[in-house]
Amino acid sequence: MWPRTGTRRILSVLLALWPAAASADRMAGDFDYYVLSLSWQPSWCRTTGDAQDARECAKDSGRDFTVHGLWPQYEDGWPDYCATAERDPSRHEVQAMEDLMTPGLALHQWKKHGTCSGLSAADYFAATRRAFRQVAIPVPFDDLDRNLTLPPLVVEDAFIDANPALSPDGITVTCKAEGLQEVRICLTRDLEPRDCMPDARRDCSRARVLMEQVR
Repeated sequence: MWPRTGTRRILSVLLALWPAAASADRMAGDFDYYVLSLSWQPSWCRTTGDAQDARECAKDSGRDFTVHGLWPQYEDGWPDYCATAERDPSRHEVQAMEDLMTPGLALHQWKKHGTCSGLSAADYFAATRRAFRQVAIPVPFDDLDRNLTLPPLVVEDAFIDANPALSPDGITVTCKAEGLQEVRICLTRDLEPRDCMPDARRDCSRARVLMEQVR
């Protein structure tokens, strides 16, 4: 029989691990809004894709902002890897997303975030596509043909100018090292612009970020 102190210690460890273990018990469809995350492809290629010899990083690939994911959010926090009765997407369904994200990323996004949407995989991918199509990419960044170094706020303001329904609290710009990483836009469950809650706002703290030219 374990000593009482040992039992108490083991119990405290199990309780500490419980939230992570129980995350799969989140109810699908139980969330408040979405975050649409758009990656600046040239930055991802430089930090990750080139080392993987990723096809989407090849010369003349022409990719600027690509979809990282559509993420269900709570007003405070977010769910992931939810239990759902919906089947995983077929190979055809993930391959059909290749113009927005790689098939591998599409499958990962479904498993981590799509399962929490309460939608089927097909409907979740359709919602992701619809959300992306509703966002106008600012002209200066569409097919950027030279490197730019600029304040993150300039990127944010350019998106707001191109998308008048966006508010300054409905968009956040993130960076990784010296490069622009992502633009994240908060949307209602009906995919209309709305303000982000504080835990979804992770603005880049750098004075200037590098936007490498589109390949």
